[in-house]
Amino acid sequence: MRTFNTNEMNQQFDNFFMAPVRAYTALSIDYSEKLLNAQLDANKAYVDTGIAQMRQLLSVKDAEGLRSYMEGQQKVAKDLAERVKGDADKVVSLQQDFLQKSQKLTEENVKQAQAAASKMSKTA
Repeated sequence: MRTFNTNEMNQQFDNFFMAPVRAYTALSIDYSEKLLNAQLDANKAYVDTGIAQMRQLLSVKDAEGLRSYMEGQQKVAKDLAERVKGDADKVVSLQQDFLQKSQKLTEENVKQAQAAASKMSKTA
């Protein structure tokens, strides 16, 4: 009668299924955290800009102040456009990094599974 080594089965299950799941989950959590922080930073910058603009508008007391405020809007619009472009570039960079790391992780897991399958077929 053959006895089963449950420790070996558990180890194989962990190596083939759980370890890759943990690695991918950790990668996903890191990506999510970085993406969320980027979004929070961007939102804070946009809100701060909006509030600063409202405060400047409230300080307008005459035609000269209004003209000065309106001239400043061009710089604000340019700065915001640059900020949006920078934020979009940051998100794209995060996505590319995540994609590269997840592809590498998948390739490593496939190689490991192929090696294990080859080893099993030799012992069978």
